[in-house]
Amino acid sequence: MEKYSRNSRVSIITKILTENPNKIMSLNYFSDILNAAKSTISEDILVVREILEKLDMGRIETIAGATGGVRYIVKVSEKEKEKFKDYICSTLSDKSRVVPGNFLYVTDIMLDPEVVSKAGAMLAGNFIKLKPDYIITVETKGVPLAYEVARYMGVPLIVARKNSKVTEGTSVTINYVSGTTGRLSTMGLSKRTLKTSSRCLFIDDFLRAGGTVNGIEDLLREFDSELIGIGVLVDNKEVKKTMAKPYVSIVDYFGIDEKGEIRMKPSTTI
Repeated sequence: MEKYSRNSRVSIITKILTENPNKIMSLNYFSDILNAAKSTISEDILVVREILEKLDMGRIETIAGATGGVRYIVKVSEKEKEKFKDYICSTLSDKSRVVPGNFLYVTDIMLDPEVVSKAGAMLAGNFIKLKPDYIITVETKGVPLAYEVARYMGVPLIVARKNSKVTEGTSVTINYVSGTTGRLSTMGLSKRTLKTSSRCLFIDDFLRAGGTVNGIEDLLREFDSELIGIGVLVDNKEVKKTMAKPYVSIVDYFGIDEKGEIRMKPSTTI
């Protein structure tokens, strides 16, 4: 079997760990694919750990025990966070983004892989210590962002649907008041989707009054599960919140001033 140089081993280990965030990878796994002793692999991982920490690009954790190994924990540097927040604020401050009803158009950035990847990394890094069992969102534009958070945290994503599908079997459905429209809406989850007594993190693109969050919390109670955190890309500060739970946002929207300018600011919560 081919032997690899240290540079090659370090490159391969870095690639595998960063592409499988929050997943425990055993030394035996690396030893087998790289044809190297575990002591050699340990030294290589130390090099990876030091360079990632030096560049503030995440950290490598060591898990002791027979089933232990190492895992990569995502992190976005403070400099990168501020740069990203400024970019989102600048992008969303374009007057053409205001649509009828004084709503802010964000669909394009929520479908931009670079944007949702960076936002997902920021939110995942913020919530990593909570150790959720699932990331949950609703069937809207927030799905790509929620998926990225789930990927970085290494947990499944579940999506509450507005209309149940026959292919998903028996579903639990609740009514809630939408914070966007103020109307009564429904959302549901298949009974096969979520295990009871689970800890869930809610991720969405835009937070208005919080009606959807309240609906998610009620829905989770039907599964004897709890909502442990809330993270959004944009928080609408114009609207009074109907929810009690704390949350974090990446940028804050303060409405439109008398000159028609969109007021956006970087959030201080993350």
